Amino acid sequence: MGRFVNPFTDVGFKVIFGSELSKDMLIFLINGLLEGEYEVIDLTFLDKEDHGGNVNDRGIVYDIYCRTSDGKYIIVEMQNRWHSHFLDRTLYYVCRGISRQIGQKANSGGNAAERAKDYGERYELSAVYGIFLMNFKEEGLERKFRTDTTIIDRDTGKAINTRFRQIYLQFPYFTKELHECDTLFEKWLYTLKHMEKWDRMPDALKEQVFQRLAELAEVANLSEDNRVAYDKALDYYYIAETVRHDDYVMGMKKGLEEGREEGLKKGMEEGMEKGIEKVAFQMLKAGLSIEAISQYTGLSIAKIEGLA
Repeated sequence: MGRFVNPFTDVGFKVIFGSELSKDMLIFLINGLLEGEYEVIDLTFLDKEDHGGNVNDRGIVYDIYCRTSDGKYIIVEMQNRWHSHFLDRTLYYVCRGISRQIGQKANSGGNAAERAKDYGERYELSAVYGIFLMNFKEEGLERKFRTDTTIIDRDTGKAINTRFRQIYLQFPYFTKELHECDTLFEKWLYTLKHMEKWDRMPDALKEQVFQRLAELAEVANLSEDNRVAYDKALDYYYIAETVRHDDYVMGMKKGLEEGREEGLKKGMEEGMEKGIEKVAFQMLKAGLSIEAISQYTGLSIAKIEGLA
């Protein structure tokens, strides 16, 4: 274990992104992803628990749920390990962020015209962004680091509704070395991926944002409660990594064994076929008829004629 927390553990993620003390890191993440189109000035952390609407609905507990100073909602989730229907879950999370806005405006009452106006305005939505940091590869996404989705016209590619946005970051596909990172944000992503193994920040990372990240993420700076929780989270993380590695090794071993068995079976079949062909050839040389050879060997007449 290095000097800094692993951001792909629950506690490490919370320390770097999920508190008032680290709000600047969360803003840096969002602004880096949306550079050139939108800038967060400030944000407020909201209740992470979205209670279900009925007794059969268990609700949602977001990793981070916040609202920007200009009214946009942002959900940030860290997922260390693959699970089935992950993309469906992320879709559900963003949809819940949208649906919970409905009904927040009180009915104005009044005359029919006022009620008609209120009916339309109650569906006015603020944008909801879902940002998903993934320490695994998802088969349902393209084989690349960043996948950015919104609601578009399939023919023109034009955005139809900008209130819905999902950004997936598959960290196994971020393969740049530090010297290959062209921007400050790329250096920051590189740091998130590798910092757990470091005893200090590399000399190439001299900017203020890395000093701030080092201050937040240093294990020695954790509170007593966070340190206990982090040690447990790290144990779970390494257990999950071990299980994933063991599954991979067992899968490779099984594949090799099945391939070896298939190869032996195929080799035996090919060897028997060649042996029968040699016998048939000797029968031809001895003067037996093609029809008789076919009857004894099971080879087709065309096959035997090809041996002549």
